[in-house]
Amino acid sequence: MERGAPGGSWCSAAMVVPACRNRLVAISEINHMRRRLPSLAVVALLAFASSTALAAGGNLPPPDSVAQLRSGADYRIGPQDTLDVNVSQLPELSKTFQVDSGGKILLPLVGQIQAAGRTPAELSDDIARGLKKSYMKDPQVVVAVKDAQSQRVTIDGAVTQPGVYPLTGPTTLLQAVSLAKGPDPRLANPKKVAVFRTIGGSRHSAFYDLTQIRSGKTEDPQVYGNDIIVVDTSGGKSFMQNFSGGFSLLGMLVRPW
Repeated sequence: MERGAPGGSWCSAAMVVPACRNRLVAISEINHMRRRLPSLAVVALLAFASSTALAAGGNLPPPDSVAQLRSGADYRIGPQDTLDVNVSQLPELSKTFQVDSGGKILLPLVGQIQAAGRTPAELSDDIARGLKKSYMKDPQVVVAVKDAQSQRVTIDGAVTQPGVYPLTGPTTLLQAVSLAKGPDPRLANPKKVAVFRTIGGSRHSAFYDLTQIRSGKTEDPQVYGNDIIVVDTSGGKSFMQNFSGGFSLLGMLVRPW
């Protein structure tokens, strides 16, 4: 005999009544899907996108960080970013430097200096102060971000390897999904891929159809650092409908059986 949930009835292995059999099947399906479903946060994101997304294939504007980078505003430098440093009357220091994984750059006459977390203007002042101590009376330093490689994208949902991936250059949606080894062939609904992006301080989203993009019928949009990409599950809707009457989705995701 097998016992159900605490306070529930007993189910006999020799004589399984329909109600018990349905319950055992339901628990088995939950255990399987619980291992495969995205996190509750992903489910919530997809629900949010369903109510606020643009039409499929819609174009999202670039995020705030890209606008800041283009305008030279308050972009914060990160590891692996490439910087152009220009020091007036000192060509040996006017070079291109890459921020290391620890967030620092190594400059002649100055030594190691923290770059990550600083704006280009702040880093310019830091370098100028370092030069004043060791070499120049009134150095004029200009730092510009040549390539923002510190950007990362989150890829979740029905992909083979969900995770956070670095963007090492201009990257399209298809290229980003391929970083996660592509959609899971058993679970993914490639016709419904949500992209979430912060624009103007608020969250925006759009759905895309990967099959349409692959066939060339719609444009493959560019993705940016801090974007969240969620590939929908093909059976997710019907699964949640099947259990909406008797099981809590929250309980299914956070409570062990």
